[in-house]
Amino acid sequence: MATDPRTKRTLVSRRQDRFDQPLESRRQIRMTMDPETVGKFSERIARFLGSWRFIGYMTAFVATWVLWNTLAPEDLRFDQWPFIGLTLLLSLQASYAAPLILLAQNRQADRDRIQTQEDRQATERLLADAEFLARELASVRIALGEVATREFIRSELEDLSRELAVDLDPEADGDSNRTNPSGEKKRSKRNS
Repeated sequence: MATDPRTKRTLVSRRQDRFDQPLESRRQIRMTMDPETVGKFSERIARFLGSWRFIGYMTAFVATWVLWNTLAPEDLRFDQWPFIGLTLLLSLQASYAAPLILLAQNRQADRDRIQTQEDRQATERLLADAEFLARELASVRIALGEVATREFIRSELEDLSRELAVDLDPEADGDSNRTNPSGEKKRSKRNS
């Protein structure tokens, strides 16, 4: 084994000093839980804690506790007047209920955030579709501006029918009252 004269240390280092080899894994005694399972459990607990059923159960429990420890014979009472045991139990229940409620609220906030993002994306798609349809509608209107409308065709047909009626009129001597395309009657030479 070679040594470095300056440090008096062996050149072959200990295993932990070697960076080219991974460290040995240590066994860790750690509880592993599925976050989804814990989250569902906390939501069920929070839902129950926020119900009228829980309030009824808790009221009945506290009333029974207080009545038993005030009205029962002295030797059967287990929690005397300041009700330290009841206070301890209620504090313990609150200390566990608060984090479970917060876990449930965090999960709900995550779901709300995802729902908001999906709603925002759907709104953006709807806006893009609406803008596309507005552009298409504008192009159709422009194209329709070059097309003959129903009123224009109707007026042209009326003018043509008047002209045909005049041409087919048996009094074709030119002295009859005729209408021109503008709808005015022509004066006959006799009336002038």
